[in-house]
Amino acid sequence: MFGSILTIGAMLGAITSGRIADFIGRKGAMRMSACFCITGWLAVFFSRGPFSLDVGRILTGYGIGVFSYVVPIFIAEIAPKNLRGGLTTLNQLMIVTGSSTAFLIGSVITWRGLALTGLVPCIFLLVGLCFVPESPRWLAKVGLQKEFRVALQKLRGKDADVTREAAEIQVYLENLQALPKAKLLNLFESKYIRSVIIGVALMVFQQFGGINGIGFYASETFASAGLSSAKIGTIAYACIQIPITMLGAILMDKSGRRPLMMISSTGTFLGSFLAGTSFFLKGQGLLLEWVPILAIAGVLIYVSAFSIGMGAVPWVIMSEIFPINIKGIAGSLVVLVNWSGAWAVSFTFNFLMDWSSSGTFFVYSGFSVLTVLYVAKFVPETKGKTLEEIQKSINS
Repeated sequence: MFGSILTIGAMLGAITSGRIADFIGRKGAMRMSACFCITGWLAVFFSRGPFSLDVGRILTGYGIGVFSYVVPIFIAEIAPKNLRGGLTTLNQLMIVTGSSTAFLIGSVITWRGLALTGLVPCIFLLVGLCFVPESPRWLAKVGLQKEFRVALQKLRGKDADVTREAAEIQVYLENLQALPKAKLLNLFESKYIRSVIIGVALMVFQQFGGINGIGFYASETFASAGLSSAKIGTIAYACIQIPITMLGAILMDKSGRRPLMMISSTGTFLGSFLAGTSFFLKGQGLLLEWVPILAIAGVLIYVSAFSIGMGAVPWVIMSEIFPINIKGIAGSLVVLVNWSGAWAVSFTFNFLMDWSSSGTFFVYSGFSVLTVLYVAKFVPETKGKTLEEIQKSINS
């Protein structure tokens, strides 16, 4: 319950994130999220019983839920098209770096001390946002024309000619202004439904591949496979994520989104299958000396493969495929689906492992196969296209 309650907070954050980001701006939404996270970590640190621990984790989850929508959207709206994929992946790299750092620090300090370390990035963010311009697309959307030009110029450099880009954004927004304000039912209209289905499906496949179950309970998985020191496996898990995610960031705008997702999902299939095989052999009493090796190899291959593509690419595509008039509500729906999947996987992982350790990993490997097939058939390539060109290709 305590493990999965964070994702319940994140679901609430996801539901409200789009509206908040549209109302108070991308920077305002990030400031608000940081305050929720700070409050949550302090509640955990000062807790004297389970209630305040749960409240702290829900508040932190709420902040994370808003961040998980706002940050990819903000990056996509400020980045030049040739850097957009790499910069959005950089967000995933920072998440992975934070996660790995927490894994490593958590193995040497108390959980109260670990809660205090959560304050550090929040404070950095609140200070750093004072020096970052607001999203030019959002400024233009709310009619702040002077601020729009200033922000775009600051982002592109004082000597850059932004006339053409500014005109493209203005034309795109003028076309959108003619459209009525988006409601949830509008997402099912023919011009939007393909984008929505792609966004929702990618988040379902990302989560039901099992990443949150495997990540939350990595040390327990290594221990149950018979690894003599689960801590060594956990540290290896933490260390491997960072270089692989860096490689994914480099490949994002070179190889394209689709190939990266298909390679990544093939790797998560292999990793899950090896881990499942190790538990199957353990259950049958076969090749017992290979069981811990296969388990740690499977989990590390899984994490490496996930980090190179399926960790970041669905968020990049989510930030690219929705027109700005439905971006708020569609983005909220997609992030809600993501966190609902995260809750389902993190809540059920222990129950599934009690049911069948090998079966759990084989189920996850099945979802990885479905991901490869779905991406190959239905997901468009967005590399090197402006947000406006992506809309044309999806609706053509």
